[in-house]
Amino acid sequence: MSTSSPSPSSPSDPVAGPELVVYWRPGCPFCGSLRRALRRAGIETTEIDIWQDPTGAAAVRAATGGDETVPTVRLGETVMVNPAPRAVVSWAAAEGVARHEPAPAWWRRWRRAESPTP
Repeated sequence: MSTSSPSPSSPSDPVAGPELVVYWRPGCPFCGSLRRALRRAGIETTEIDIWQDPTGAAAVRAATGGDETVPTVRLGETVMVNPAPRAVVSWAAAEGVARHEPAPAWWRRWRRAESPTP
């Protein structure tokens, strides 16, 4: 299980809010796209690799009717299965999910330049 969320409500937390949980698995391009979008937006998440966490895999199966479809995102009692990254960013912002300073623009440009173009 990989966690990128801060400790609960410490003074250094910019804004404490509800927990956004992202269930993912290695090699999933949709998971990578969603996770990158959330990092770029500075949204705090708890990330659970369903191949390493049987409890996380069971939670995904319960939410999807028996399938292990990822990415699956949970915020409170609401679950989204394979959502568009923009929809999750908007949803998280509307629900007050904790945010941190997004990656600087120079870093995002450098990462884009390092990526192979199709």
